[in-house]
Amino acid sequence: MSAQDLPVELRRRLVSVARTPRLLVASDYDGTMAPIVSDPAKAFPHAEAVRALRALASLPATAAAVISGRALRDLAMLSRLPVEVQLVGSHGSEFDVGFVHEIDDDAKRLLREITEELQMVAAAGAGVTVEIKPASAALHVRNAGPEVAEAALSRVREGAATWPGVQVTEGKAVIELAVIATDKGEALDILRHREGASATVFLGDDVTDEKAFSRLQGPDLGIKVGDGESLAEFRVSSTEDVSAALAFLLEERRTWLHGESATPIERLSMLASPRTVALLTPDANLTWLCHPEPDSAAVFAHLLGGHGAGHFTVGPQREALPLSQRYVDGTMTVETRWASLQVTDYLPHDVVQGRTDLIRVITGQAKAVVTFAPRPEFGQVQVHLEQEADGLRVYGTTDPLVLRSPGVEWEITSDGVQQTASAVIDPSQGPIVLELRCGTSDLEPSSTPESERRATAESYWSEWADSLTLPARKRGLMKRSALTLRGLVHADSGSILAAATTSLPEEIGGVRNWDYRYCWLRDASLTASALVSLGSLSEAEDFLEWVHGVLETLPGPERLHPLYTIYGANLPPEAVLDSLPGYAGSRPVRVGNAANSQVQLDVFGPIVDLISHLAQAREKAGIIDVLTDADWNLVQAMVSAVERRWAEPDNGIWEIRGNPRHHVYSKVMCWVTVDRALTLAERFGRQSEPGWSSLRSEIADEVKDRGWSDRARSYTAAYDGTDLDAATLHIGLSGLIDPADPRFVATVRATEAELRSGSTVYRYHHDDGLPGGEGGFHLCAAWLIEAYLLIGERSDAEALFAQLVDAAGPTGLLAEEYDPVAERSLGNHPQAYSHLGLLRCAQLLS
Repeated sequence: MSAQDLPVELRRRLVSVARTPRLLVASDYDGTMAPIVSDPAKAFPHAEAVRALRALASLPATAAAVISGRALRDLAMLSRLPVEVQLVGSHGSEFDVGFVHEIDDDAKRLLREITEELQMVAAAGAGVTVEIKPASAALHVRNAGPEVAEAALSRVREGAATWPGVQVTEGKAVIELAVIATDKGEALDILRHREGASATVFLGDDVTDEKAFSRLQGPDLGIKVGDGESLAEFRVSSTEDVSAALAFLLEERRTWLHGESATPIERLSMLASPRTVALLTPDANLTWLCHPEPDSAAVFAHLLGGHGAGHFTVGPQREALPLSQRYVDGTMTVETRWASLQVTDYLPHDVVQGRTDLIRVITGQAKAVVTFAPRPEFGQVQVHLEQEADGLRVYGTTDPLVLRSPGVEWEITSDGVQQTASAVIDPSQGPIVLELRCGTSDLEPSSTPESERRATAESYWSEWADSLTLPARKRGLMKRSALTLRGLVHADSGSILAAATTSLPEEIGGVRNWDYRYCWLRDASLTASALVSLGSLSEAEDFLEWVHGVLETLPGPERLHPLYTIYGANLPPEAVLDSLPGYAGSRPVRVGNAANSQVQLDVFGPIVDLISHLAQAREKAGIIDVLTDADWNLVQAMVSAVERRWAEPDNGIWEIRGNPRHHVYSKVMCWVTVDRALTLAERFGRQSEPGWSSLRSEIADEVKDRGWSDRARSYTAAYDGTDLDAATLHIGLSGLIDPADPRFVATVRATEAELRSGSTVYRYHHDDGLPGGEGGFHLCAAWLIEAYLLIGERSDAEALFAQLVDAAGPTGLLAEEYDPVAERSLGNHPQAYSHLGLLRCAQLLS
């Protein structure tokens, strides 16, 4: 018996209940886990059922139990289940450790009388036996003839069963008389309460199990074995079916909890167009794609939910590992190659707003297997696939979706919940082109040949890359970093993504999983500044126009949020997707970001610093209007915001979800706001406001005084504290104090000693109110490299830069963080912070 033989609706419900936060799986024994046999002493359970129940009990946030009419001692001996599985005997009156019921002398006397009466009944009929338990006695008639059995049962029903204080339970060929309340439903509720279960599965076959079925509600699931009326939602025919159901539930639960085998984050490659991004695994699985925007719901969320959350795979029919995956130089086109097979992936640019296309070109001499499993809305929408002459249509979505695949014969299958299309294709007679089209129902041929569409997309990137002034150090890697940053630019709006993904963990299995698919004012300003430093100004100009648009929605600039959606709207409330197991089992999976509502006073500084960099770049390029009126108005607005709020505590650059503090980095960025404004006014003939100069001095004096800790011998994370923070290095990086100042040198040394670990640098080590840990931040390593150079420690800077370069994945991408022990990337990917830091270091070292 396999899981595929189970009813489709049952499998669907098992998949659903497997994804509950805390699960209790409970089963009857005889007739459920073990077949009914004539000799009760030989009722051994199916090995498959034991293995599944034991494995379920060993999973996190999962409990398993057997609730039987048998005496607890007999149940333990027969089932041979491990201690992880809770055993409950005598229809719920006998719990194991911690649940022993004491019975008083009157109950003991009554139990002796019941036992004597049942033994007299048994003695009168062949095949009738009595089972004595700690709080009950049961009359079994399974091995008696029909007339003898009915006579014995009738005698008990009319006799001892009517005595005061006797609790009666009847089952298949058995009647049990107890001296305390016995109820499988009550036992199930006790277990549910103890385990804090958010959903319960119960399997049973007897009328005594109906009391348990009657307690099920909401997401709970009841499965009845065999015939007869039942309150259970589903029914299976045999104990073998029970084994199959438990095994299926185990696999679904294990996958949901731990995730499928997760591709190392650094090995994921990003595709990009001017308005969207996607991620590929090293074996050409489309593991992440959102539509219609990068911060929309995912159509393919394999990255966070395994195959059940949506994937689009291509690989050789004869299973083999890919030989390589690389970018076409200077582009965002990715080529994945096996022996005699190649897949070329890119996002075409010639599509209208609101539409997302992906093109996959398959070439070579070997046959390939293609699997297409779209799962819109993070897999929460049930899809139906239909094949037409030119491809597949996807039904069930609010937005149309098609896959153009002329000449491909698809086989459409269902797992009982979702449909998947697969095909074997032979590219030996010529390239096979698959065109995913989201946001349209058009399956007609494109008006532009595929080769021209690819050329258009690739020239967009390559011509831009050729125009840059790249640092000499690691030039190829720097080009890839620049392209990655531009790939995170959303051209339609002018905003810039912090990263391409949500919920990639800062600790494998941990809860620090955040959504970075939005535009942070700080991150975007730093990204735009990095591109300006390479000679590309348009991204900064478009972003500043976007900031103007956001300001127009606010009563004052001091009310800027730290981040916004791609089109400058406030974020929806942060939410959790319980249906997804998360990357490598790291939950919760989050959409939205609660940092949207935080106070982060550092956001003003990077904007003015960007305007300063942009003005200098325009001047160098001979542009007449170096500092536009719009840009100067923005500078004035940012200084105004600082004037109003700089003295407040805030949540800081790291968005700590605790009480606000007077973070040194935030104060430094307030100083940067005013300092750069004064510099711009002096250099480009603008009129600064009265009081700006004294404000700059006031902020600097306070930071230098209150930010220093004699005890820590360093500038610290916040005033009146001793905890260190890598961001505090900006007290010297920004120019607020002279890098030669002994206090800055001491801060660099303290940061190195406390926060650096091998090839990476941690943000901080103090308690931030969240459980678990995190990796070191690539951006913090970049800051320390710059600090090393400022204090004259070039050899240290060179060594750490080499380690930072080594952390890049095989296609040159960097995630947010790095685990120096496991030597693997962590956090969202690719991360703008990491690439702009890498570029900055290469420029300084070059």
